[in-house]
Amino acid sequence: MAGVAGSGTGQGAAGGDGDDSLYPIAVLIDELRNEDVQLRLNSIKKLSTIALALGVERTRTELLPFLTDTIYDEDEVLLTLAEQLGNFTGLVGGPDFAHCLLDSVRLLAVEACVSIAQLLSEDDLEALVMPTLRQAAEDKSWRVRYMVADKFSELQKAVGPKITLNDLIPAFQNLLKDCEAEVRAAAAHKVKELCENLPMEGRETIIMNQILPYIKELVSDTNQHVKSALASVIMGLSTILGKGNTIEHLLPLFLAQLKDECPEVRLNIISNLDCVNEVIGIRQLSQSLLPAIVELAEDAKWRVRLAIIEYMPLLAGQLGVEFFDEKLNSLCMAWLVDHVYAIREAATNNLMKLVQKFGKEWAQNTIVPKVLVMANDPNYLHRMTTLFCINALSEACGQEITTKQMLPVVLKMARDQVANVRFNVAKSLQKIGPILDTDALEEVKPVLQKLGQDEDVDVKYFAQEAISVLALA
Repeated sequence: MAGVAGSGTGQGAAGGDGDDSLYPIAVLIDELRNEDVQLRLNSIKKLSTIALALGVERTRTELLPFLTDTIYDEDEVLLTLAEQLGNFTGLVGGPDFAHCLLDSVRLLAVEACVSIAQLLSEDDLEALVMPTLRQAAEDKSWRVRYMVADKFSELQKAVGPKITLNDLIPAFQNLLKDCEAEVRAAAAHKVKELCENLPMEGRETIIMNQILPYIKELVSDTNQHVKSALASVIMGLSTILGKGNTIEHLLPLFLAQLKDECPEVRLNIISNLDCVNEVIGIRQLSQSLLPAIVELAEDAKWRVRLAIIEYMPLLAGQLGVEFFDEKLNSLCMAWLVDHVYAIREAATNNLMKLVQKFGKEWAQNTIVPKVLVMANDPNYLHRMTTLFCINALSEACGQEITTKQMLPVVLKMARDQVANVRFNVAKSLQKIGPILDTDALEEVKPVLQKLGQDEDVDVKYFAQEAISVLALA
């Protein structure tokens, strides 16, 4: 590269214009050596410009060896270089010279292998790609091993089933027991995809004998990110392995994860229950589910509580109305008085979805009475939650329940001492108004008119808005 960076003869340039055309190339090459990481990154992103100017032969014989000799670098620089080389095949002369890319750069070929492997025959893969991949999978830098784990599904598809069974499965086993948690977590994320992409013939045997023993170890891993990564995908194995294997081999793992000390692990299992429900039915898990759900529902982190609320309609549908009423109903009501507004809001939406799932009659007997009792709560925030629930439930419950059970409570709350409650009464009446019949609207009209004369400006505004929207003027 000295010739390019120095005087230059112009022979390597695309147009052969001499020093002037090669000057920018020399600058880029100097930047590759610069101590400033950002300058090196910028130069690497322009490697294709250098390669185009040099031509395919000098790219192969000068640029790639130069990179090999000079760039033992920060992992971020290596990763950027690997991304560039993944698109370099045309710049070295096409598929016939693709092996140059693998020969030239220290373990940057993980990214490049994905692109290049698709161009090569099986014999060439074995000779040219696999040595690099084997080396990368055991590299001393955990970031290189991480890259192999992260790209595993793409590599698996690129090299085909034979090489997968002979080479990638053993490499994957090593990644699952890697000394670095980041590598184990990345590999754990790929467990389901790896199993799905195995050839149907012999797939079950391979998973049971060569993958599952390593998965069992990860269930009790010391790192919570590894356990959480596994929990996010492990349920998907049940549809691959079928009912018998799920009950005998996977169910004990699910149950262990439902008792894990890390909330994210328990949450990831619960959020993927539909996979297991398709195969064995959720009843197999119900007794272990309950304690896990209760703990998540009462977790100190409000975001954990929020997440379990969002899965409650799915759980309710799978567990059935009897189990829900007996075990989970009280949780759903407790969320309505949580000290975090986002939880109260989510709990309100949750009730609406439950009514849509279980029906009006269930709502009338089970939910609505408990919601309406909160209208007399000493805490005005809880009284407002009653109104939010009525807003959410009125449409799902329909005209009769709204008119007979909910409307009288809303009208009574118009006399509340707290202005925030009164203006939310006006907003609630506007919301449920379209559901009400003419007689009911006649009851609403004088209440809104009185609120329209309220001393509080917000109450007055929302009452007048409701009168206008409902055409009660």
